[in-house]
Amino acid sequence: MKNLLSLKVLTLVALLIFTLTANAQSVPRPEYPRPDLARAEWQTLNGAWQFEFDDANRGLKEGWYKTPAQKFSRTIQVPFAFQTKLSGINDPSYHDVVWYRRNLDVPANFRAGNKRVMLNFGAVDYEAIVWINGERAGEHRGGNAPFAFDITDLLQPSGNSVVVRAFDPSTDRTIPRGKQFWEPKSAAIWYTRTTGIWQPVWIETVAPTYVKRLRITPDVDNSQVKIETILNQPTSAGEKLRFTATLRGKTIQTEISAQTTGGANPFATLHLNDQDLWSPERPTLYDLRVELTSANNQTIDRVDSYFGQRKIAVQGDKIFLNNNPYYQKLVLDQGYWQDSTITPPTDEAIKYDIEMAKKFGFNGARKHQKVEDPRWLYWCDKLGFLVWGEMANAFDIYTDDY
Repeated sequence: MKNLLSLKVLTLVALLIFTLTANAQSVPRPEYPRPDLARAEWQTLNGAWQFEFDDANRGLKEGWYKTPAQKFSRTIQVPFAFQTKLSGINDPSYHDVVWYRRNLDVPANFRAGNKRVMLNFGAVDYEAIVWINGERAGEHRGGNAPFAFDITDLLQPSGNSVVVRAFDPSTDRTIPRGKQFWEPKSAAIWYTRTTGIWQPVWIETVAPTYVKRLRITPDVDNSQVKIETILNQPTSAGEKLRFTATLRGKTIQTEISAQTTGGANPFATLHLNDQDLWSPERPTLYDLRVELTSANNQTIDRVDSYFGQRKIAVQGDKIFLNNNPYYQKLVLDQGYWQDSTITPPTDEAIKYDIEMAKKFGFNGARKHQKVEDPRWLYWCDKLGFLVWGEMANAFDIYTDDY
């Protein structure tokens, strides 16, 4: 009974902290959204956007994406879906087509030299079309995956605008929906729907040739880590990649790849003497910097990431972590927040949630029917929390559009 009372008190305190923190932030979720592929020059687009329901599906025909255009009648706080309290709208009823618009002030330094400006969306449920200054920048289908568009050539010197149309069929049970209910009200194990933008939006600069993704694979048995770098296009003659791993501010190894010209993704292997292994009890993380350099050794593009040296294996009926049997004590976490459904209200709330789970004796979570925010995964890595990840499933025969 005493433990139950303590849990209730902690829950009330947590809700108060999350509410006060969210209300205190003039721009919601201001932190950099993608810690595993971080860039120094960026600007959040979270916060107030113009917003409109389009229940009659008139927007495309009437050209709502054109500029100048009539203002939308509502205001929404991105990245929260209109069904949530933190969005400022808090309307759980069916609205399958919604529109967003905001001014886009691009800093002058973003346009200097040969920089390219990328517009990033953490996730939009379910289909999105994006326009810059009335010109289509691109479209994306799938409510759980990030996407980005190069908007450089669509930008004007000033007075830019971005418009987003999102379509999410509320009652379609064939699309990946996780725990989102297709009926008007939540019931049993089915919860409030999410429509439109539900993860952060931001712009950032890249070089003409830039790092799109990293695949980092620890090799604990050989005290090394393998890194595959996915670029947006083949490099030019003489360009190389430089990989630098550091631990607690000390450089562990720097590796320079061979010339990367061609279509294959370049690989690098970093050797880690006296490697410091990651575990929930000791969540050691190495910092990683990847730089694309020119023939005269000038940095063209740079991203910062991190990794933990750990090995997970299955032998018989046991799970092994770093070659030792490991007993998992996992909490079933469906990733819903009281005032913001599947969007975490603040970065502090994510961190607090994981810290509380650890204090109650759990060493990880089964993230049920949800592709989680990258900041949640980052804090799991940072604080030492195992993750069993799941895709947001469909209820009926599903599509391949995530």
